[in-house]
Amino acid sequence: MRIGVLGPKGSYSEMAASRRFPDAELVYYDDIEDIFDAVESCEADAGVVPLENSLEGSVALTLDLLLRRSLFICGEVVIPIRHCLLGRGDPDSVRIILSHPQALAQCRQYIRRRYPGVEVRTTGSTSHAARLAQEFPEMAAIANLEAARTYGLKVLDSDIQDSKNNVTRFVVLSRRMPRRTGDDRTSIVVYLEKDRPGALFSILREFAIRNINLTRIESRPSRRELGDYYFFIDLEGHMEDGAVREALDGIENAASMVRVLGSYPKDHAILT
Repeated sequence: MRIGVLGPKGSYSEMAASRRFPDAELVYYDDIEDIFDAVESCEADAGVVPLENSLEGSVALTLDLLLRRSLFICGEVVIPIRHCLLGRGDPDSVRIILSHPQALAQCRQYIRRRYPGVEVRTTGSTSHAARLAQEFPEMAAIANLEAARTYGLKVLDSDIQDSKNNVTRFVVLSRRMPRRTGDDRTSIVVYLEKDRPGALFSILREFAIRNINLTRIESRPSRRELGDYYFFIDLEGHMEDGAVREALDGIENAASMVRVLGSYPKDHAILT
């Protein structure tokens, strides 16, 4: 199998994909949208992209692309995120810190405390930052240990994320929906079109009366007007389960649009 991941080598996306597909060929892309393109065009059999982080929340671009594109979520991979400060020089010579915006946000307090006033630059991925940090000794990257090995960098500091309980949930993109396993999660997006008293409650009620547990709910702007939102909801169960199917049928009567983004096996990773 060919699996699209965020590159270059040494990224957290690569780490997640390697755990989920240990024998696959990994294909590296510069941007999350490029991975969606590759899977849709059959250039890749599947793709692995970040969906949410325990410190910084959801990756907005991934949510927007799931809404706009025709791909399904067919799996999830949850991995611990252990950021390191990597560079060619020594810790006191750092003048520029590079990384992906999510990684920089996850290390905000560390940067503020340890490197006040340094220039912070964003990159397309943590591994891209590590590759750039090879160029000058005053540059440092926030990335993982694998990136240090890949690009021949020293570990200037380790475990620099603002919380030790830092995990990211990645999702696997596919052109097909997987079958029921009995231990699944379903992701949907709902659009109400017009806000009214009890509108969201009427949606949530369909799950509550069937004892279906919701594990995540988040709103995203529709970009039509201020105060107009899509609701992304994760729930336990598969769309082939009777109770889940009944709930989905029920909310279709109360919402303007309901779309199943995927029903897929849960990841029960032990995060260490």
